Amino acid sequence: MLDFAEPTLTERETLFVEVILPLAIAKNYTYRVPFDLNSAVAIGKRVVVQFGKSKLYTAIIASIGNQVPEKYEAKYIIDILDNEPIVNPAQLSFWKWIADYYLCHVGEVMNAALPSALKLASETKVTLNKGFEYDKSILNDKEYLIVDALDLQPELTVSDIAKLLGQKTVMPILKQLFEKNIIHISEEVSDRYKPRKRTFLSLNPVYNNPDQMRELLMILERAPKQADAVLAYIQLSRKQKLISKTELTEASGAGPAAIKALLDKDVLIADEKNVSRLYAEEDELSEGFTLSEMQQTALSSIKAQFEQKDVVLLHGVTSSGKTQVYIRLIEQMLANDRQVLYLLPEIALTTHIIERLRKYFGNIIGVYHSRFNDNERVEVWQKVLKGDFRIVLGARSSVFLPFEDLGLIIVDEEHESSYKQFDPAPRYNARDASIYLSHVHHAKVLLGSATPSFESYYNAKTDKYGLVEITERFGGVQLPQIEVVSITQETKNKTMQSHFSSVLMADMALALEKKEQVILFQNRRGYAPVILCKTCAYSPKCINCDVTLTYHKSSGKLHCHYCGYKEDTPNICPACGSAHLEQKGFGTEKVEDELSLLMPDARIARMDLDTTRSKMAFQNILNDVEEKKIDILVGTQMVAKGLDFPDITVIGIISADSLLKYPDYRANERSFQLLAQVSGRAGRRGKQGKVVIQTYDPNHRVIKQVIENDYTDLYNTEMEERKAFKYPPFYRIIELNIKHKEPEKLYLQAEYIAKELRKHFGDRVIGPEFPLINRIRNYYIKNIMLKFEKDTVSITKVKAILQDVLLQFQTTKLSKGCIVQPDVDPY
Repeated sequence: MLDFAEPTLTERETLFVEVILPLAIAKNYTYRVPFDLNSAVAIGKRVVVQFGKSKLYTAIIASIGNQVPEKYEAKYIIDILDNEPIVNPAQLSFWKWIADYYLCHVGEVMNAALPSALKLASETKVTLNKGFEYDKSILNDKEYLIVDALDLQPELTVSDIAKLLGQKTVMPILKQLFEKNIIHISEEVSDRYKPRKRTFLSLNPVYNNPDQMRELLMILERAPKQADAVLAYIQLSRKQKLISKTELTEASGAGPAAIKALLDKDVLIADEKNVSRLYAEEDELSEGFTLSEMQQTALSSIKAQFEQKDVVLLHGVTSSGKTQVYIRLIEQMLANDRQVLYLLPEIALTTHIIERLRKYFGNIIGVYHSRFNDNERVEVWQKVLKGDFRIVLGARSSVFLPFEDLGLIIVDEEHESSYKQFDPAPRYNARDASIYLSHVHHAKVLLGSATPSFESYYNAKTDKYGLVEITERFGGVQLPQIEVVSITQETKNKTMQSHFSSVLMADMALALEKKEQVILFQNRRGYAPVILCKTCAYSPKCINCDVTLTYHKSSGKLHCHYCGYKEDTPNICPACGSAHLEQKGFGTEKVEDELSLLMPDARIARMDLDTTRSKMAFQNILNDVEEKKIDILVGTQMVAKGLDFPDITVIGIISADSLLKYPDYRANERSFQLLAQVSGRAGRRGKQGKVVIQTYDPNHRVIKQVIENDYTDLYNTEMEERKAFKYPPFYRIIELNIKHKEPEKLYLQAEYIAKELRKHFGDRVIGPEFPLINRIRNYYIKNIMLKFEKDTVSITKVKAILQDVLLQFQTTKLSKGCIVQPDVDPY
């Protein structure tokens, strides 16, 4: 007789899971768990669920319980994708805080946090990994069908693959193919990040014997160039361990053919290594490097202040050796077996830090940024989760990685605006978010900058943060000499050559004569920002945005820098038919073009968004600067961040006025930061640099403060104005960006929202007003600004009221077609 045992209660218990979907929905959704999956569900695991009529999504389990949803019937989850959770409780807590603080939905945070390959959905694109060789015999029938289809059609969606296999969910099969590295899963597949390689030469050990060396030199008497190369190698090897092919070619004057001949004869041995893309400072950062007295004092002070404070601000002048202090702190964290997050504002611009840290910490250091493809991002995610990576270097999105035990977060160049995410939601600031993340992990935060943000400096001055200052450059190198040149006076004296003053031309000529290098900074790309008709004042505008089009000589077209629209440059005015069209203003492209006419022998390159669009373009430019293939580098604010080369001695700021006259309460702070950072690129290796600032207003207060490197005076002056006009750090700002395609409807919508907010907040509501650019991508924009006292108003209550007002607005007919984007701490 067959015995059908009664199942245990836990086996038959009905479980419900609340999941986070990667969508902008206000609440998490509840699903029912099939009995056979009861033992497999866990918080942080991915599940496949149906949402809406037919779409499938990958969701994250946020909670598990027995509560049946009251208002709707819970659908069953379709499958569980993970054996172990891929998101930990600390992350879920952090996601919730981001959503609450920045007034967005937790699904939008999930979208920003997870690599695309971990968020499979119906419309997710799947492609073959062309760079990977595999044996098709390892595939099962369904995997083979998918791969075969991708051979014929380079890109399929998850929905396409579901139809191909005739089954509802294919996500577990795609997960297996992804883990075998056979497919890419992402919204947009990018190329892999490639390290820079460099060839180093070493002498065949046979010739370490003096007799063998004498014999070799006798043989090489008939090949004097090769003999010169060998002798040059011997000379160089006395000074340095590693000798690159380039260095030996330059030192010997022998030429590439002689080096190749020595390699063919096995006299020299070539070894290709991954190296830093910027100046490596290998001698300075050898394993036994010692801190200067000032660095040691700073390190001791940071450690002491960490006893009392969770956040410390390190205010050190440019080139003061902050990285070396960071390394000592990281070593201490590793000794305590805790993880470290090192945030950088622009990962591509500070690649040398990656190599410098890898030299110390080897394979326990991971890098996470947008230049990695999706497979690589998932790999980093998994390694951080398992604890294989004890240190992570990355851009702002690194705050979302699954740290288990974070001990220290370093935010380098903490003042940088690139830590702020502007679009899409969550519109978070990685610096501020990292401070909350440190509370979740009971970690410490070190903020580093030569020109701190006023908010951080204010917090340090009011004893909320600790403060440590380094006032001298490492090695006693002097700060650069700064000379201000009046464009008005030079124009009057007729000594201006195009956009270059006589002072700047003379300094550039002298630097090139000494085989030194120059950086020219102009914070506007393109050739001419405005094309103007002299007869009727017509200027071409973008058809989608309320901006004039910028002329780019390289393409011969007019470009919109907001939506990417392009059109041909007119020869005659389309308004009045006049042929008198002229170019007004100038960008980096024009600076490069005109300088090449004035200094035809100089090797000039340009570094801006237009020249660095391709994958390796940025690194190629930096390599050329490092190898002295470029004499003058013209660039936008890219040149202000992280460049560290020994032979750059002259910096020219072509027009400081475009920074100083910008209509923004942070204009003076940002101008000082940018001018000081650009100036800090000069004279970083024992030679005092020279900075030439060209301006129509040489007596401007900020320029004087830059010359004197007087950050404190700038801070004190600006703080008085900020307090008087109710700006941060004394007030909190929330900005509402309201968008609609029809300006008349936008006006009514913005007025309605402002009126409702005034009922609660009174004159703390400013606007609605049109922003500086009031139409982008065919959406008209109005802004409402809310200002609240930092110490006396509960920001939590403010946000709750604001969300209620916006929810009420969404229920009205007036809201149709309207997009409302809250931006907390918008600047």
